Amino acid sequence: MKIAVASDHAGFRLKEHLKKKLLDLGHEVLDFGTDSEASTDYADYGRPAAQAAAEGEVRFAVLCCGTGQGMAMTANKVPGVRAALCSEPFSARMARAHNNANVLVMGGRLIGEELADEILREFLETGFEGGRHIRRLEKMESG
Repeated sequence: MKIAVASDHAGFRLKEHLKKKLLDLGHEVLDFGTDSEASTDYADYGRPAAQAAAEGEVRFAVLCCGTGQGMAMTANKVPGVRAALCSEPFSARMARAHNNANVLVMGGRLIGEELADEILREFLETGFEGGRHIRRLEKMESG
């Protein structure tokens, strides 16, 4: 599966860890940056990665910043994106099962690598349930 990753400086270490994890799992990774811990703006990296998910260039995007809030807000401005800020596995599972999330966001200053791995696993392994949730997504996307 092709997956985009992106971060700002505060999420850089977590992004690099998750990027390696994704590669180890056999996924193709498209890295939208940043490439260091030098101060930068999350929107410069999060928006293009989110657009790649919305346009189908990648199946999912995984975004990291300090708290995850900035990346989540940025991603959710892109039409067709359903970004979920997750700090534990249950939210990641429900974001996929009920909301068909296509962007996972995590805060690099809030969670450690092991927890991030569990969140990522739940997100990637959970499918969309459809059914009554389709109606809800249609309402969300209609404005």
